Amino acid sequence: MAQEAPAAEIEALLDTARSSPGGSKQLADIERATQLGLCVLALFGHRQKREADLAALVDTARDLTYPHDLDSLLRVIIRQARRLLGFDLAYISLIDDNDGSWRIRTSEGETTALSVGLRVEPGYGFGDTLTTRNAAFWTADYLKDERIQHTEAVDEVVRAEGQRAILAVPLHRGGAPFGALYGSDRSVRHFTPNEVGLMRTLADLAAVAIDKSRVLDQVRADVTDLEDDSYRAQLSLTRMRSLVDTQGRLVGLALNGSDLAAVTTVASHALDGVLVVRDPGGRTLTATGEIPGLDDPAVAEAVLDAHARSGTVALDGGTWIVPLAASGENLGALILRPAGQLTPEDEQLLQFVGQAVTMVLLLQRSTAIAEGPVRDELLDDLLADPPSRSQRQLADRADRLGIDLGDPHLVVVARPEGGEQGRAAVWASSYAHRMNGLKCVRAGCVVLLLPGTDASEAAHRVSAELSPLLGHPVSVAASGPGRGAADVGRVHREALRCLDALTLLRGKGSTGASGDLGFLGLLLSDDHDIDGYIASAIGPVLEYDAERFTELAKTLQAYFDSDRSPTYAAEVLHVHPNTVSRRLERITELLGPDWQKPQRALEVQLALRLQHTRQVLETRRPGRPHPHEDV
Repeated sequence: MAQEAPAAEIEALLDTARSSPGGSKQLADIERATQLGLCVLALFGHRQKREADLAALVDTARDLTYPHDLDSLLRVIIRQARRLLGFDLAYISLIDDNDGSWRIRTSEGETTALSVGLRVEPGYGFGDTLTTRNAAFWTADYLKDERIQHTEAVDEVVRAEGQRAILAVPLHRGGAPFGALYGSDRSVRHFTPNEVGLMRTLADLAAVAIDKSRVLDQVRADVTDLEDDSYRAQLSLTRMRSLVDTQGRLVGLALNGSDLAAVTTVASHALDGVLVVRDPGGRTLTATGEIPGLDDPAVAEAVLDAHARSGTVALDGGTWIVPLAASGENLGALILRPAGQLTPEDEQLLQFVGQAVTMVLLLQRSTAIAEGPVRDELLDDLLADPPSRSQRQLADRADRLGIDLGDPHLVVVARPEGGEQGRAAVWASSYAHRMNGLKCVRAGCVVLLLPGTDASEAAHRVSAELSPLLGHPVSVAASGPGRGAADVGRVHREALRCLDALTLLRGKGSTGASGDLGFLGLLLSDDHDIDGYIASAIGPVLEYDAERFTELAKTLQAYFDSDRSPTYAAEVLHVHPNTVSRRLERITELLGPDWQKPQRALEVQLALRLQHTRQVLETRRPGRPHPHEDV
């Protein structure tokens, strides 16, 4: 024993004593000493194994102190359990907080895929014993142990794995079990108290490590949430700074007198979308791009809904509508089509853009009202007959208002048929300011001096805005273009004559210009544009004859002189009737299918007469006279 000899050498001494001569008492003493020596060696062996197990536990405890996620930690625990106690199979099950069932989380040593994820209902297996007693439980042969409440699902897994002996110890936190550590052999095995104690110690270390891992996971999750919150706060702060900066720019633009186009352009970049501003009548005042479907009835209903709610309305297609209103007055709507989803900060900015646009509209109206008397006085002086100021003085006054009378200008006369001149005058002030023109009220009519060259388009544009605003018909006539201060009065008189003619011919609420009245417009105009009239009536026919040396104009004249008879016209022209028919078909292609209707036919005949008269006069004069002199 002093030389740490093995048990075989000690037993060899007893064999030697039995073969040597000696008394029975001496032999009994040697047998007793041998038995005690073997017991001491066994105790030394147990002590050495215990020391080795404790050393392994210390190593395990050290391993468990390393940072692991929960699944990695559970694998370390069951690997140490198999190494310490020599199990064929080890696994850990955790209690489901929702229904109290036990579910195997991880395992090692299994030969099938049935164990991991296995769910054991409360009351079956080892679960209730571990929960109620909070103590270790083992069985030498699981399937034959009648102490266990068996369930077919668990028994099937046990048979598939060939398990027999199973040792289970609870994992607890503060005295309350939250899982269990299992070790199993595929043969019958009776576990000693030392093995059960070692397993229990390992389970206690594992419970602490699992609890620490869960705390670390929670801390990591909390840190991640804090980082996410910090990122969101940083992003929100950046957006708020951008929001404040954009608000400042918009306010600065509005207060510096910028127009709607400048304000909406800045807002469009900030919101990353297309902005459209519409007036109460649904007409576009300014736009940063195209938004399809704005004329759909759903958009008009959404605009009304936005004004009724006094708040923003979002349509299904991603379009946002902001009502523009001040002191209960409907000023129109702001429509946005963003490139993506709007953030809460973007929605706040959109609300502020609506306020900024409303501010610009009110400032424009205020400016128009403030400048109204000056502009009205200037237009009154331009229309005075005889003139109260020289043309040079009137042109200088117009220049100070930013209006160049030397550019082409039109005169539009609008007469509200419902007698609401006040609202019409207010609208006209804003419209004239927006179009960089002049406005005044004379003889119950709103008179507008506007830049441009198309009188018919200007008349229809004024009618389209003013009629819905007043809610009743408005008769609108336009004339021009003219140049210089001297032309304003003449063009105004033509517009008045055109307004009277429109009212007589088409009734109240009619809209048009001198050029829309055909030859009647030629008679009403002070500037008899005979060339323009002939070109508008039969210009394509004359051009065709000049290019191809044909006689379509002559055929037209013969056709009308023969009371619209192709046969008689053919006799006059000395051609076959089929030739006249083919020429009339070509004329229809050039002038359109309605050239033989009474009103159009009258204009064509008048144009032919004027053209013939010019040709006769030109042949009698050596020089080429002015068309006005020909007539």
